[in-house]
Amino acid sequence: MEVTENNKTEKKSLNFVEQLIEEDLAAGKNGGRIQTRFPPEPNGYLHIGHAKAICMDFGAAEKYHGVCNLRFDDTNPSKENTEYVENILNDIQWLGFKWGHIYYASDYFQKLWDFAIWMIEKGNAYVDEQTSEQIAEQKGTPTTPGVASPYRDRPIEENLRLFRQMNTPEAVEGSMVLRAKLDMANPNMHFRDPIMYRIIQTPHHRTGTKWHCYPMYDFAHGQSDYFEGVTHSICTLEFVPHRPLYDKFIDFLKEYDGTAAQGLNDNRPRQIEFNRLNLTYTVMSKRKLHTLVDEHLVNGWDDPRMPTLCGMRRRGYSPESIKNFIDSIGYTKFDALNDVALLEAAVREDLNKRATRVSAVLDPVKLVLTNYPEGQTEQLEAINNPEDETAGSHDISFSRNLWIERADFMEDAPKKFFRMTPGKEVRLKNAYIVKCTGCTKDADGRIVEIQAEYDPESKSGMPGANRKVKGTLHWVNADDCVKAEVREYDRLFNVENPSADDRDFRELLNPHSLHVYDNCYVERFAASMKPGQYLQFQRTGYFMADPDTTDEKPVFNKTVGLKDTWAKQNKK
Repeated sequence: MEVTENNKTEKKSLNFVEQLIEEDLAAGKNGGRIQTRFPPEPNGYLHIGHAKAICMDFGAAEKYHGVCNLRFDDTNPSKENTEYVENILNDIQWLGFKWGHIYYASDYFQKLWDFAIWMIEKGNAYVDEQTSEQIAEQKGTPTTPGVASPYRDRPIEENLRLFRQMNTPEAVEGSMVLRAKLDMANPNMHFRDPIMYRIIQTPHHRTGTKWHCYPMYDFAHGQSDYFEGVTHSICTLEFVPHRPLYDKFIDFLKEYDGTAAQGLNDNRPRQIEFNRLNLTYTVMSKRKLHTLVDEHLVNGWDDPRMPTLCGMRRRGYSPESIKNFIDSIGYTKFDALNDVALLEAAVREDLNKRATRVSAVLDPVKLVLTNYPEGQTEQLEAINNPEDETAGSHDISFSRNLWIERADFMEDAPKKFFRMTPGKEVRLKNAYIVKCTGCTKDADGRIVEIQAEYDPESKSGMPGANRKVKGTLHWVNADDCVKAEVREYDRLFNVENPSADDRDFRELLNPHSLHVYDNCYVERFAASMKPGQYLQFQRTGYFMADPDTTDEKPVFNKTVGLKDTWAKQNKK
C-alpha cells in the first residue's frame, strides 16, 4: 500500500503471510488466483481467536482481489448443530466481512467416501479393529518407531467389506476405524497410519441418518480445500506438523482418477501457519468455554465476560476496535500471550471517536440547590461527541434536585480533593457553578442529602462562566431521570494465564467478575438508547444498553473504563 504525505512515499510493511502470497502471485501459481477459506467447526460460538483467523482469511482475499469462502467443518455430528452455524454467520457479518460462497464439509461426504474406497483398493488404507488405546500405544513416540497393527495387511476385499459395514446403523462406535497405510516409523507422528474414518451414530444436522461413518479432520480438510480450488489454506501453528499429511493426501487425490480432481490438477493449496491469539486472564479452549456455559458459571455464550464475539458485541465492543487490535499485534510464527489491556486500549480509542456522551450516576446521593426556584426546569445543551462535529447535541433537563455520585462528595476533604466539599465551588457539567453549603445525615451517619447554592450567572456559555474552578462533576436531574441497572465487569479469571495453570480452571475463576448496580439513574436521553449504540457515561467509562433492557428499566453493560485503572489497582 502506497501512502503519500509531505512528498514522501512509504510502503506499508507486509506480514509474512502476505509476503508468501505475493511470491506465489509473482511466480504465476494457480493462474494468478487468490482463494482462501474460513473453515469453522460448528460446535460452539466464535471467539476473538477466530476473529484473528477471519481477519487474515477474508483480509488477504480482499487485499489481493480474490475470494474467501466460508466452509463449515461439520464432520462430527455429535458436537454440532444449526444454532452454532447461525451464530457463526452473524459474527462474521458483524465483523464486516462477506464470503463468496458457503460450503460444508458434508457437501463432500460422498466424494470423500469414494476417494477412501479408492485408497483401500490401491492398498493405501485398511480397517483396524483395535481399541483407541491400543492404537495410541502402538504408534510409539517421536523418538521410537511405531508397531504395525495386526490388521495392517488384511486383504483388500475384507477391508472394503468392513469399511462398508462401518457405515451401517448396526456398526458399534469405537469398534473399527479406517487408517491410511503410510509409515509407522516416520518421525512425524501424524504419518503413522493416521485414522481417516470413525463410526458416529448421531444424526447429522444436514444429512440426517444417511451416514454412520464420518471422515476425520486431516482426511476431510485438505481434500475439501482441493475440491473448492483453495489456493492458500491459512491456519494456526498447531497445524505445522499436520502439513506433510495435508500434502500427502492431496498427492493421493491427484492420482485419483475421478470427478473429484477434474480441472484442478494444476492447483495445489498452500498451507501457511500463523500464531494463535491468546489473551491474559482468558481461556480460548472451546471445551472450557462449553464448560463455563453448560455449568452456568457464566450467563450463556454471549455473557459479556466471555471472549466470544457475541459476548464482546453485547458488552459494547465495536468490530472496528477488534480489527484494530488484531492488526496491532500482527501475525508471526511464534505464539505469545497478549495483554488484554491492549485490547481494551483499542476499544477505548475507537469508542472515544464514536460514543455518544450521556450522564449517568451509578451510586447516587441527592444534591439540592437551595436557591434554585422550586418547580422550575430548564433545558441545557449537551454535545453528543466532541470528537465528531457531525454528531450534534441533545437537550438535558436541569432542576433544583439532582443526583451526583456519592464518591464526588467528601465532608472533610484533603487539600487535593477537587470535587464537592463544604465551602468550595465546583462546576456542574453543561450547567452552573455551585458552592456546597452543607449536608444531611441519617441516624447512622450516612449522608443522604447535600446542599449547595448555584450562581445564576455562571451557566455554560454566559460571561460569568469563565470563572475558573478546579472540579467539574456530572449529574442527572432527579425530577426527570430514569432508574437503571448497570453491570460492571472485571477479569473472568484471577490468574494471568489460566490455560497454563495446572489447577482445575474452575478454581481460577474470579468471584468478583460481575458487579451489579441496581440503583442507578440515567438521563432520559440515555434511557432511549438501544443495544448496538455506543455510549460514554461521562467521567465513568463506555457503556452499551443490554438486550435485557425493558421499557420500565434500562440495563447497561460497562464496556471499558476511560482509563486502564485495573493494572494500577492490582499493583498495590
